[in-house]
Amino acid sequence: MKLNSIKTVFMAVLFLAPFTTINAQDKLKKMPGYEQYKTVAPKIRSSVKMAPMYVNWNEDGTSFQYIKEGQNYVYTVGKGEAKDNEPMQNSARRRWGNRPARGRQYASADSPDGKLKAFTKDRNMHVSAIDGSNSIAITTDGNEENQVKFGIATWVYGEELGQNTAMWWSPDSKKIAFYRFEEKEAKKYYVLYHQTKIQDSVEIEAYPKVGAKNLPVDLLVYDLETKKTTILDLRDGKPYHDGDLGTYIYDISWTPDGKELLYHSTNRKQNIMELKAANPNTGTSRVVVREEWLPSFTENSPEMHILENGNQFIWASERSGFTNYYLYNFDGTLINPVTSHAYEVSNLVKVDEAKGIVYYMARSGDNHMKMQLHSVKLNGSRNTRLTNPAYHHTISLAPNNNYFVDVSETHAIPPFTNLMSIKGKKIAEIGKSDMTEFHAMGLKKVEVFTFTSADGETELHGMLHFPSNFDPAKKYPLILSNYGGPATNAFTERFSLPNALTEYGFLVANVDGRNVRGRGKRLLDNLYGNLGIVEMDDFAAGIKSLYNRPYFDKDRVGVYGTSYGGTTAATSLLRYPDVYHVAVANSAVTDWRNYDNIYTERYMDLLEDNLEGYEASSLMNMAKDLQGELMIFFGTNDNNVHPANSLQLIKALQAAGKSFEVQIGPDQGHTAVNRDRMMEFFIQHLVLKK
Repeated sequence: MKLNSIKTVFMAVLFLAPFTTINAQDKLKKMPGYEQYKTVAPKIRSSVKMAPMYVNWNEDGTSFQYIKEGQNYVYTVGKGEAKDNEPMQNSARRRWGNRPARGRQYASADSPDGKLKAFTKDRNMHVSAIDGSNSIAITTDGNEENQVKFGIATWVYGEELGQNTAMWWSPDSKKIAFYRFEEKEAKKYYVLYHQTKIQDSVEIEAYPKVGAKNLPVDLLVYDLETKKTTILDLRDGKPYHDGDLGTYIYDISWTPDGKELLYHSTNRKQNIMELKAANPNTGTSRVVVREEWLPSFTENSPEMHILENGNQFIWASERSGFTNYYLYNFDGTLINPVTSHAYEVSNLVKVDEAKGIVYYMARSGDNHMKMQLHSVKLNGSRNTRLTNPAYHHTISLAPNNNYFVDVSETHAIPPFTNLMSIKGKKIAEIGKSDMTEFHAMGLKKVEVFTFTSADGETELHGMLHFPSNFDPAKKYPLILSNYGGPATNAFTERFSLPNALTEYGFLVANVDGRNVRGRGKRLLDNLYGNLGIVEMDDFAAGIKSLYNRPYFDKDRVGVYGTSYGGTTAATSLLRYPDVYHVAVANSAVTDWRNYDNIYTERYMDLLEDNLEGYEASSLMNMAKDLQGELMIFFGTNDNNVHPANSLQLIKALQAAGKSFEVQIGPDQGHTAVNRDRMMEFFIQHLVLKK
């Protein structure tokens, strides 16, 4: 259940107000707040003219392109800014534009030399010329009867382990590595498609859920010169055994010299992870790095940067309780820690091997959401923060490592962009954001507040959004908009436009719990085995911390979300009927036994070791406690959080004699109810029934 998110592809997206297309439900048009929303909401997104957010450096680092107020510019160091007729290319958009569908893998891969194509067809691996001619099958024993398949992974491997390919060419184009999976013993899930058509269809997916058998997995390497296929020894000569190290095999890549194949191996609990290297000719494997965090789980895919010498690499590890960087030899020898912070590093920006300097981002600002640029020697000495800790920073480092473009901002200060020397000294202003229209419209900045978590000790953060016509003398209902999953953040220090839903006459809140990313492993471990309990306790504490505000009507509180956010919405309403009164739960996991085992067992432990935790978080066990108004939405095509989740909750609520509403998305997947229908529901129960 990766964050829908996820994951920040285009920086500009972070500044957009929520979806504001006006195509209202018929009842909504006559409800309080609709005219205000219709007038103001479409203008929020364009109310701030943003400073340049993305730059494109030339190869030698002497100039860069950017867009400001719709015009292309080029800035040349030492000469200044000039208009540019060349359109700027956005490499991030190109990289993300042709990815396979969620949870799926590419069906083919071109060799590095551009001469060959590897592909999977009819459950077997094939190699052909790049144009598809002269195709040969390099495996033949994959078929529907034995349920063996080559060159393709499973939906769960794609969703939870990031495997968007299942075949990997060696750098010299002479070998191809690929997966082998056995699906025969795996439980299948059946998703009906096209139910609104005259004839429907079915997708059959090997989707191991909590406690179910995993698919045995192997890695094979085919040598195009010798025509030999080698099965790699992934488990020290032992056969596959579900639960042991080697249960999950993923993050496959070749070393730069092509002499070894790297992969990650974990046990089923995912509290031990090994980076291993396999000899493609003999199949033998060796351990390079072993990570353990036995109280809960390890990071499945730590950041790794291989140095140009090919003999060393930088490795990110949580072993100290905070993510830090370590320098290793490929023989597995730890050379030295590169960082030793009591806060989290975030990502490597650049390694200047000639000077032995590492540039990286870390959470060393005034709070954990203000990212800072650091430099440090490869030996761990001379660690220096290069940016102002009062702001969150997004950095574009010049190819020559002499300069960087710095986009600075906070939740309440819009971005401003400067050219900086590598020592952190300002050279030139590139642009500021213009809030003239924002202020003219009367829009209100988002407020950050702090509160104490349900444990009575941990300081946490929330964000509060206000309508443009906010009157502190009035009482407002509030809606909590939270995702809520492990290692996610509701609070941000990127500039935030007010949530457009406030224009209906609501306050909107985002609240962090002890589920936050970026504050260390031990804080996050509070969630282990307790999904739906610890973070929901904290979200409720965040709402209660606002009770002393005279303009907040604590008797009119709603909550909504999708995916894990749907679970958050339904759980919050059922567990805290004194805090929440209305909920819209979209595509929610209603019992963690319904979800895939890789994600769930990682955070909830194995079923036999934590039955109490699974029972405690099951919404079906809470159905009898429903007091407020609940809307359940699911898509009939959802192959991620299967419709059975919502159907089980519906059945339990019916058995408990509870009244609620159901909205269904015919032939829709993992998504949410129409936003306008959701607001009809909130206004009906939080405004009209007050």
